[in-house]
Amino acid sequence: MWLLFALASSLFAALTSILAKIGIEGVNSNLATALRTMVVVIMAWGMVFLTNSQGGIVSITKKSWLFLILSGMATGISWLCYYRALQIGEASKVVPVDKLSVVVTIILAFVFLHESITVKSVIGMILITAGTLFMVL
Repeated sequence: MWLLFALASSLFAALTSILAKIGIEGVNSNLATALRTMVVVIMAWGMVFLTNSQGGIVSITKKSWLFLILSGMATGISWLCYYRALQIGEASKVVPVDKLSVVVTIILAFVFLHESITVKSVIGMILITAGTLFMVL
Protein backbone atom coordinates (compact mmCIF):
# COMPACT_ATOMS: atom_id res chain seq x y z
CA MET A 1 0.00 0.00 0.00
CA TRP A 2 2.91 2.36 0.72
CA LEU A 3 4.03 2.02 -2.89
CA LEU A 4 0.63 3.14 -4.17
CA PHE A 5 0.74 6.24 -1.97
CA ALA A 6 4.36 6.91 -2.96
CA LEU A 7 3.47 6.70 -6.67
CA ALA A 8 0.48 8.99 -6.11
CA SER A 9 2.80 11.40 -4.28
CA SER A 10 5.16 11.35 -7.25
CA LEU A 11 2.32 12.08 -9.67
CA PHE A 12 0.97 14.97 -7.60
CA ALA A 13 4.47 16.36 -7.01
CA ALA A 14 4.95 16.43 -10.78
CA LEU A 15 1.60 18.16 -11.22
CA THR A 16 2.59 20.62 -8.48
CA SER A 17 5.65 21.65 -10.44
CA ILE A 18 3.85 22.10 -13.73
CA LEU A 19 0.84 23.89 -12.24
CA ALA A 20 3.10 26.12 -10.13
CA LYS A 21 5.27 27.07 -13.10
CA ILE A 22 2.16 28.14 -15.01
CA GLY A 23 0.58 29.88 -12.02
CA ILE A 24 3.65 31.73 -10.78
CA GLU A 25 4.00 33.80 -13.94
CA GLY A 26 3.82 37.45 -12.92
CA VAL A 27 3.38 36.61 -9.22
CA ASN A 28 5.97 37.20 -6.50
CA SER A 29 7.38 33.80 -5.54
CA ASN A 30 6.91 34.44 -1.80
CA LEU A 31 3.28 35.39 -2.33
CA ALA A 32 2.75 32.32 -4.49
CA THR A 33 4.26 30.12 -1.77
CA ALA A 34 1.99 31.70 0.85
CA LEU A 35 -1.10 31.10 -1.31
CA ARG A 36 -0.07 27.49 -1.93
CA THR A 37 0.54 27.03 1.78
CA MET A 38 -2.95 28.31 2.64
CA VAL A 39 -4.46 25.71 0.35
CA VAL A 40 -2.29 22.97 1.90
CA VAL A 41 -3.29 24.04 5.43
CA ILE A 42 -6.99 23.99 4.57
CA MET A 43 -6.69 20.57 2.91
CA ALA A 44 -4.63 19.11 5.77
CA TRP A 45 -7.03 20.32 8.48
CA GLY A 46 -9.94 19.16 6.33
CA MET A 47 -8.47 15.64 6.36
CA VAL A 48 -7.94 15.84 10.14
CA PHE A 49 -11.61 16.66 10.69
CA LEU A 50 -12.81 14.28 7.98
CA THR A 51 -11.00 11.39 9.69
CA ASN A 52 -11.94 12.65 13.18
CA SER A 53 -8.26 12.81 14.19
CA GLN A 54 -8.33 16.18 15.94
CA GLY A 55 -8.57 14.56 19.39
CA GLY A 56 -5.02 13.24 19.06
CA ILE A 57 -3.55 16.73 19.34
CA VAL A 58 -3.55 16.59 23.15
CA SER A 59 -1.38 13.48 23.21
CA ILE A 60 1.44 14.90 21.10
CA THR A 61 4.66 14.98 23.14
CA LYS A 62 6.93 18.01 23.50
CA LYS A 63 9.58 16.20 21.47
CA SER A 64 7.10 15.55 18.65
CA TRP A 65 5.92 19.16 18.76
CA LEU A 66 9.51 20.38 18.49
CA PHE A 67 10.41 18.16 15.56
CA LEU A 68 7.10 18.74 13.74
CA ILE A 69 7.64 22.50 14.08
CA LEU A 70 11.22 22.18 12.83
CA SER A 71 10.00 20.01 9.96
CA GLY A 72 7.38 22.63 9.12
CA MET A 73 10.04 25.33 9.11
CA ALA A 74 12.24 23.23 6.82
CA THR A 75 9.25 22.66 4.53
CA GLY A 76 8.52 26.38 4.41
CA ILE A 77 12.11 27.26 3.59
CA SER A 78 12.19 24.51 0.97
CA TRP A 79 8.99 25.77 -0.65
CA LEU A 80 10.18 29.39 -0.67
CA CYS A 81 13.45 28.35 -2.33
CA TYR A 82 11.67 25.99 -4.73
CA TYR A 83 9.16 28.60 -5.90
CA ARG A 84 11.88 31.19 -6.41
CA ALA A 85 13.97 28.70 -8.38
CA LEU A 86 10.90 27.70 -10.39
CA GLN A 87 10.09 31.33 -11.12
CA ILE A 88 13.54 32.14 -12.51
CA GLY A 89 14.49 28.75 -13.94
CA GLU A 90 13.09 26.08 -16.22
CA ALA A 91 10.88 23.49 -14.52
CA SER A 92 12.71 20.72 -16.40
CA LYS A 93 15.93 21.79 -14.66
CA VAL A 94 14.65 22.99 -11.28
CA VAL A 95 12.71 19.82 -10.49
CA PRO A 96 15.58 17.35 -11.01
CA VAL A 97 17.86 19.44 -8.79
CA ASP A 98 15.11 19.60 -6.17
CA LYS A 99 14.86 15.81 -6.30
CA LEU A 100 18.50 15.56 -5.23
CA SER A 101 16.77 15.67 -1.85
CA VAL A 102 16.55 11.88 -2.26
CA VAL A 103 20.33 11.64 -2.08
CA VAL A 104 20.57 14.16 0.75
CA THR A 105 17.84 12.30 2.69
CA ILE A 106 19.69 8.99 2.44
CA ILE A 107 22.87 10.61 3.72
CA LEU A 108 21.08 12.43 6.56
CA ALA A 109 19.18 9.25 7.48
CA PHE A 110 22.53 7.49 7.78
CA VAL A 111 24.06 10.25 9.92
CA PHE A 112 21.12 11.10 12.20
CA LEU A 113 18.84 8.04 12.15
CA HIS A 114 21.63 5.46 11.85
CA GLU A 115 19.94 3.84 8.87
CA SER A 116 22.17 1.60 6.84
CA ILE A 117 23.50 2.50 3.42
CA THR A 118 23.92 -0.47 1.15
CA VAL A 119 26.00 -0.83 -1.98
CA LYS A 120 22.72 -0.67 -3.89
CA SER A 121 21.90 2.65 -2.16
CA VAL A 122 25.31 4.10 -3.03
CA ILE A 123 24.95 3.06 -6.67
CA GLY A 124 21.46 4.57 -6.73
CA MET A 125 22.70 7.83 -5.23
CA ILE A 126 25.51 8.02 -7.78
CA LEU A 127 23.07 7.38 -10.63
CA ILE A 128 20.57 9.94 -9.32
CA THR A 129 23.30 12.55 -8.95
CA ALA A 130 24.80 11.77 -12.37
CA GLY A 131 21.36 11.77 -13.98
CA THR A 132 20.52 15.11 -12.40
CA LEU A 133 23.79 16.65 -13.58
CA PHE A 134 23.25 15.16 -17.05
CA MET A 135 19.77 16.71 -17.30
CA VAL A 136 20.78 20.10 -15.94
CA LEU A 137 24.13 20.75 -17.63
